[in-house]
Amino acid sequence: MSDVEIVNRKATHLYFFTQVFEAGIILSGTEVKSIKSGKANLSDAYCAFDHGELWIRNFHISEYESGSNNHDPKRPRKLLLNRAELKKLEKKVNEKGNTIIPYKVYLSDRGMIKVEIALASGKKSFDKRESIKEKDVKRDLERKLAE
Repeated sequence: MSDVEIVNRKATHLYFFTQVFEAGIILSGTEVKSIKSGKANLSDAYCAFDHGELWIRNFHISEYESGSNNHDPKRPRKLLLNRAELKKLEKKVNEKGNTIIPYKVYLSDRGMIKVEIALASGKKSFDKRESIKEKDVKRDLERKLAE
């Protein structure tokens, strides 16, 4: 199989990442096959706590073409973290301005599908403009060095 990596590109533009965690995810067989073929989308996904458990919502995994018993593409899926990390995240999320953003879905070295989630705070519009400027300057420098 190819090296799977599904990234939420909008996340770094909209949020400042405070901390990053690697979480497991509970999936059905057809969901695993769809992710391995690259048919998933993180753009609208977010994480929320429900009774002390962390769930990823609006994570779109397309139905598997060859599957007969397919899954609901946007069903909530449970994320797997150890208890200490969950308590730490829940405490931070209850503080004003923090949220948990799923940033990347990838295949680990052992062949497991992992979700990289980030504890994040939202950027203001002037912060977004600043990051766009930095990106433009970096791109211009790379062009000049390539010449």
